[in-house]
Amino acid sequence: MSLFSSLRSAGSLPVEGHIPGFDGATGWLNSPPLTPADLEGKVVLADFWTYTCINWLRTLAYVRAWAERYDDQGLVVVGVHTPEFPFERDIDNVRRAAKDMRVEYAIALDSDYAIWQAFANHYWPAVYIADVQGRIRHHHFGEGGYAECEMVIQRLLREAGRDDVADDVVSVDAEGFEAQADWANLESPETYLGYEQGRNLASPGRPALDEPHAYTTPDTLELNEWALAGDWTIERRACVLNNADGRIAFRFHARDVHLVMGPRKRGASVPFRVLVDGEPPGDAHGLDVDAHGDGTVAEQRMYQLIRQPGSIADRTLEIAFLAPGVEAYVFTFG
Repeated sequence: MSLFSSLRSAGSLPVEGHIPGFDGATGWLNSPPLTPADLEGKVVLADFWTYTCINWLRTLAYVRAWAERYDDQGLVVVGVHTPEFPFERDIDNVRRAAKDMRVEYAIALDSDYAIWQAFANHYWPAVYIADVQGRIRHHHFGEGGYAECEMVIQRLLREAGRDDVADDVVSVDAEGFEAQADWANLESPETYLGYEQGRNLASPGRPALDEPHAYTTPDTLELNEWALAGDWTIERRACVLNNADGRIAFRFHARDVHLVMGPRKRGASVPFRVLVDGEPPGDAHGLDVDAHGDGTVAEQRMYQLIRQPGSIADRTLEIAFLAPGVEAYVFTFG
């Protein structure tokens, strides 16, 4: 029996416990607080996210499509925003991100991790689907599993008495940040720049932690090594540029290169320039960079620096900041 046939057959969905609810939310966007009474008789999909997570962004087109397609049939989607970085606790940042990303379903702000802990969750993204009795019947961690999740939604809606539920699954045309990764050519891992989770720093000498230090780049970088140049402070979660003309170099193998970063001070902006193998990126520029490699850091978010249209090989990215005050958190790839 195929997986899809199994999902459609009776008795194939286990009960994984009871949905703990969203009482721990520190606030709500797009909705008043949703209580157990509000969710009674509803199929509920809880989607754990944080707005700088590229893995979650690549699932968003599907979650958005399910929320739109099944809203009037009894599905309630709740995006549980549990922050990874300190600036993701800022409600204004989350509100702006939700608007820019067209997250229009209910958002439970989970700044204190209360909902995360109630679900015993450990992942971004993570989806939990509960039936009208509040029983969790399916979960999925990470990307993928879209057809399975939608078929569970359909089955639970039918079990609840809906007889107008579609049999097919949505087809999405994801673009921009939401485009699926080029998995066949993805050989560079998520790489944090703060010392708590950082690895593969190749700048010569011993790094200085939590204090300013002058760094240089080596003559060559091995694949997935990175280096700093200029006066930086390596903090627990990020590298912070103290003076103008600081640079970060990274040897990568991927179609897309992203960097989570932002200005140290709200309202500030920091211009930057990206080079690939010493040249402007041209038609390989990302969403936040022009063909000359120029861009500006003005918000605390993920920036797409490179999206290569052609063949993929080992290449070296260099991003130079023309003013101080930028915080760089993590490189991600696609």
